[in-house]
Amino acid sequence: MNALHHRTISIRPGLDLDVRVGGEGRPLLLLHGGPGPASVAALGEHLASHHRVVAPTHPGWEGTERPDELDSVPALAAVYLELLDHLELSQVTVVGTSFGGWVATRIALDDRADRLSRLVLIDAIGPAVPGQQVTVPTAPPATGPSSSPANRSSEEGGPGARTMATMRAYTGPDLQDPDLLPRLGAVALPVLVLWGGDDTVVTPDFGRAYAAAFPHARFELVPGAGHLPLREEPEAVFSHLDAFLAPQRRTAGP
Repeated sequence: MNALHHRTISIRPGLDLDVRVGGEGRPLLLLHGGPGPASVAALGEHLASHHRVVAPTHPGWEGTERPDELDSVPALAAVYLELLDHLELSQVTVVGTSFGGWVATRIALDDRADRLSRLVLIDAIGPAVPGQQVTVPTAPPATGPSSSPANRSSEEGGPGARTMATMRAYTGPDLQDPDLLPRLGAVALPVLVLWGGDDTVVTPDFGRAYAAAFPHARFELVPGAGHLPLREEPEAVFSHLDAFLAPQRRTAGP
């Protein structure tokens, strides 16, 4: 495992991003979901063995400030495109889980400078899929002041109240964009859509519909995992990612 190191990067006046960076190789932007940056820490360390990993904390998580103008997923995606420009990164793989997957998808749609090379979505929310809905699990009861669900997320339960309020400031109350799914045909990147077989937040059928909307997507199921396969079946997730992200080998000519 390769540890990531904390940096504060000033994107523009009044907007500093808390970012964890590490590793060497092809650049990779890693976007966490509702449970926060700790939920993708092990994945970042794994990927840093072959990539230069950039893993920002979304403004509003972990006590960071969320400027008023950051009030939508497109606004947050624009910040991360600015971050890629600031770091002078190109041919970037973007990996997003849950809410971070929605942001990753929007980055791919709004990337006018062709900065991206691949997209990975892990149990991602975002589109409105007919017959499907996002079912947010309930956070567990408080057991003390330091573990109040208003201030934390849980492996067993859902995001705390404060986290959900922050996330809905970006997503709106329905946690979906009805215009997103029809637009995904414009994403020409190779896409891996990875899904927990037992996910009840967004079901595998939601994931299959998500993948089918891209012209070049592969859907892979992780049996025995729910909405957080990185916690439940990390080795299976690593295996799928490593296979997808491996450099393409050219076959010798005749």
